Parts: sequence; C-alpha cells; structure tokens
Amino acid sequence: MKSTMVDRPDGKKTKERTPKEEKLYPVEKTADPIISQIGDFRRYQLFFCALIFLSKFGTGWHTLGHIFLAAPTELSCGTENVTDACSDECNDLVFDTSVFHSTIITEWNLTCKNKSLASLSQSIVMLGVMFGSMLFGMIADRFGRRPAFLGCCYMQLITGLVVCVSPTYWFYCIARFLVAFATGGTMTTSFVLIMEIIGPKKRELVAVLYQIPFNIGHASLAVFAYFIRTWRWFQFSITIFSVVFIVYLCLVPESPRWLFTTGRVDESIQILEKIAKHNRAPRENIRPEIEAGYRALSARQPAKKGNLLDLFKTPYLRVKTICMANNWLVVCMVYYGTAQYISKLGGDIFLNNLIAAGLGIPGTCLCVVLTKWLGRKITLMLSNSISAVGLILLVFLSESSMWVQVACATLGLFGASITFPNVYLYGGELFPTVVRSNGVGLCSMVGRIGSITAPLICDLANIKPWITPLVFGIFSVLAVIGTIFIPETRGMPLPETLEDGETFGRKQKPQQN
Repeated sequence: MKSTMVDRPDGKKTKERTPKEEKLYPVEKTADPIISQIGDFRRYQLFFCALIFLSKFGTGWHTLGHIFLAAPTELSCGTENVTDACSDECNDLVFDTSVFHSTIITEWNLTCKNKSLASLSQSIVMLGVMFGSMLFGMIADRFGRRPAFLGCCYMQLITGLVVCVSPTYWFYCIARFLVAFATGGTMTTSFVLIMEIIGPKKRELVAVLYQIPFNIGHASLAVFAYFIRTWRWFQFSITIFSVVFIVYLCLVPESPRWLFTTGRVDESIQILEKIAKHNRAPRENIRPEIEAGYRALSARQPAKKGNLLDLFKTPYLRVKTICMANNWLVVCMVYYGTAQYISKLGGDIFLNNLIAAGLGIPGTCLCVVLTKWLGRKITLMLSNSISAVGLILLVFLSESSMWVQVACATLGLFGASITFPNVYLYGGELFPTVVRSNGVGLCSMVGRIGSITAPLICDLANIKPWITPLVFGIFSVLAVIGTIFIPETRGMPLPETLEDGETFGRKQKPQQN
C-alpha cells in the first residue's frame, strides 16, 4: 500500500492515503479458529444471513400453503328434492365458488366420505419435512453444506412447479411430499450454514430471529390467496419465488468450518480470506493460524462418541430428554394444528389468518427478550401456558361469536410462536456435546410426529368443534408440567460428557446473567 506526502494549510506535510489503502479492524482472538479470522458478526455475516433468510420464506409457504390449497368450501346438492349433499340420492354436487374459484377439495371432490383425504395430504407434507431434514442433514455432513443447500433449494422449485400440474389427487400428494422433502432440507442446511459462520456473541440472537422469515411467509399466504383464488396459480405464485435462488450459485460459498474440520484447509483459507476482506479484517495471519489450528485438531484425541441410547441410560438425563422431546411434540402440533384450525372457524379466512400469523412475528421477537431476562425455562412455561389458556378458553367459547373464537385460537398460536424458537435454543444447550446432535435430532423427529398428527386432530372438529382445541390445550398443559423437570441453561457452561449431562442442572450455578 502506498501513500503520498501532501502540504497542509499550516505548511506542514502529512500522509494521504491512496485509494488502494483501507483501514483494517482487528479481530478478537478466541479459541474458535474460524471466528478468530473473520470476526464475531460483521458486515459479511449480516449480508450472508439476509441472503440465507430468503430461503425461509419458502418454508413457511410450502409447509402451511395447505390452509388455502384446501380451503373450506361450502357444499350443496343440486339434485331436486335432495338436501343432504352426502346422501346416496345426491347426483349433482354444487360447490360455492364465490370465495375460491378452485381448491383441491373442489378439484377432486374431497368431501363426505373422502373429506379426511384433504388432511391426509397435509400429514404427508409433514412426513416429507421430517424425512427431508434427516436425509439432507446427512448429505450436508458427508458432501458439504453448499451442495446440500443448493440441491434442496432447486428441488423445491422444480417439484413445486410439478404440483401445479397435478392430474390426480395421489399425484398431488406425491409431488407435495417431494416439495416438503426439499423444504425440510432447506430448514436444516440453511440453519447450519448460518450458525457455522457466526460467533457465539450473536449466535443466540440470530438463532431466534431466523424464525421471522418463516412467520412472514406464513402471514403473506393470506395476501397471495386473496389475490389468487385458483389453487394451481396460488401454488405457482408461492413456488416461482424460488427462481431467485439462482443467485446462490454465485453468492453462497461452502462453509469454511466444514472445510476446516474435513481437512480441506486450503479451500477453507481461500474462503476465509475473502470473508475477512469484506469484513476489513487483517488477512496476513489467516493461513498460518488456520494451519496451526488444523494440526492441533488432528493431534487431539477423539472424544468418546455417544449414541441415541445414551440419552436414556441414566435417570436424570432420561427425564430431561423426554420432557424436552414432549415440548417439541406440543409446539409443532399446536402451531401447525392451530394455524389450520383457524381457517375452519368461519368469517374472513384471509383476515383471520393474516392477523393470527402476523402475531407470530412479535412473538418471535418477544422470545429474544424473554429468554434473555427470564431464562429459557420460565419463558417456555409462560409461552406454553399462553397457548393452553387460549385453547382451553376456546373449548368453553366454541358457541360464541366467530371473532371470540378467532381471538382465542390466535392467542394459542401466539404462545406457540414464542415457544418455537425457544425449543431450538433450549434443546441445543441442554444436551451434552457427545450426544447433542442425537438429542436435538430426536426432538426434531418427535416434533414432526406432532405436525403430522395435527391435521388429523383438526378433523376431530367435524365431530364436535370443541374437541380439537381441547386436545391441543391438554397437550399444552402437559408441556408446562414437563418443563418443571428441565433445568435452566441460561448462563450455564454447556455439558460436555454423558456424566455432565446427568449432573447438569442439579448442583451447578450460573456463571453470569
């Protein structure tokens, strides 16, 4: 870098920086060799998070698009002197197309005896999310974060467009399963990409805010559906946005942390140098420090690895695992189930869903504040209690006005929107390092079981409208009770070994608030 001497007005000379010279900001050195080169959270990480957050809109659209793809449609019988549209004497079914011109219900006559097939299609979607998150997670560990992430993004685009031209109901279910499979992969790989490039100081905040694009995607479904009343074009509109993911080919690099831990040190260094340049961080020591860090990593004795069964071998760790898994089951069941149930309450389906889903945004933001000041445990008990109160009130007010019912259901959904980011954060801190992936993976799988059963529980409202909120409310109460047995993790050193996992929460005291 060159500089020239110039005259100042007082006659003295000073150096003038040339355009090539830039001011560098030192990076705090930590035990993390990656963050020590690029900084905890600087402008590149901010740009990268904003870029990856785009993929989360699609996860909200595709997992909850069923609300409008299978929107409730009034049915009557056009056969003379027959009033029951589901009777054998009715030969002419007439759908009310004043609100929606077509849905999958009107397309394939998912009524009467076939009414449960609409909810079955959504359960199949949630099954796809579960398998997709598992498989793409394994692909990301084996072949890299970038190919797994790009693969599921483009798979989401292609299979989403295939759904638009589904000729039959079962073809539609298979295509939606594939979309959900890709969506599950997007959820997993995008989260890993972000977490591996952000330092610990901002990791907690970003992990919670990561849910906001999903909330916005959920809320914006009502806007799409309001202007697009035909299900095929609605599906097209929430899918075509994925075309923007083409920019990921140029802008999303491989995770330097994954490259580092898998021995591809030179590639990791090249990416870190580019990131450091964007962050205006010094670059001259990146290569020697990363190479030294890798030698230390290679020389380190491998720790004893745990497995899924280790979570259940000791009594206290077993209790904590079961209670945390129950929280995941409940929040997935309540969030996805209540979101679908609101569309069945009558009134303006667009406004009801827009308000209910929109409240998820302040709910997620509130989670940031509550988990910091009240801790993970009290926040989780409080949010599950909010869901329980709203849903149990709905049981007793099921004969009240539509607005009262929507308000109660929205309260239940609001509580779940606070719970959702918290269980991600809480679960990651609760399990010991040697089985952390197994623990969070188990909780995620149990959660997907909740989301798979949620549409089927919603169908119980066809028997009695109060049964569905009663089931969701009872599960929310059970989640509150179960959380009592989970220790607080805020300010605690993370457990490392299985022995730590068993004693964690019994005698330890917070290091700091």
